[in-house]
Amino acid sequence: MKQMISARKLLRQYKLSKIAILMFLLLLVGVVAIPGYATGRWPWTNPPAVANLKQLRSLRQDGMTLPDWQVIRIQNNVQIGGHRWLVEEIKNYQTIAILLLLPQNGHKSQPQVEWLDIDGFHRWQTDSHRTLRFTVKLAPTSDKPSPTVEARFFRSWTPQQTFAVVQWYAWPNGGSPATSRWFWEDSIARLSNRRASWVAVSIIVPIQPQSDIKIVEPLLKSLGQTVQAKLMTETF
Repeated sequence: MKQMISARKLLRQYKLSKIAILMFLLLLVGVVAIPGYATGRWPWTNPPAVANLKQLRSLRQDGMTLPDWQVIRIQNNVQIGGHRWLVEEIKNYQTIAILLLLPQNGHKSQPQVEWLDIDGFHRWQTDSHRTLRFTVKLAPTSDKPSPTVEARFFRSWTPQQTFAVVQWYAWPNGGSPATSRWFWEDSIARLSNRRASWVAVSIIVPIQPQSDIKIVEPLLKSLGQTVQAKLMTETF
């Protein structure tokens, strides 16, 4: 009998949680829709301009320099799938890495199938998929919470080489490899007549054939933090 009561209580709590989420979504839609209905200007058909479009285009053209990393070679407008990426070969005292950047190029530009494009471009096989999480430290004087990034982290290989790969969409206060997460962030930003501008980031590090990617996880986490911090301070 106690188990039945507990089950009913749990079910009731679950229903209440669903109702609360539904009410929040309805409130969010109402906040967006009512002003649009009154003015005839809908946020999803007339999105605000991307305030930092100049910086995004500069990144696409010039790339970025990172502390403790030297740029060996840089190529812009590298065609990968339906997009033109900027590709940098960088190195520090022990590692060579490939940094690929795809900045947003207009106010209607949205992240789409970039990771599939890269897979098709390299024609590699993958395994060991997991999520890599890291936090970006802000200036000590900042009162904002430190943003967290979730990234795809996996091993890939071709007949010639094995790699560890990290990928995510960066935006002003964090990042994720999921397009749905960016859409949510952008929808919230539009309530304040802003945009969540974005940059697709892919970092590729060669490793020994069939090595465990845990070996380079600290390196890639550190490099990911550096790239995200650089985007937040100079691009976003």
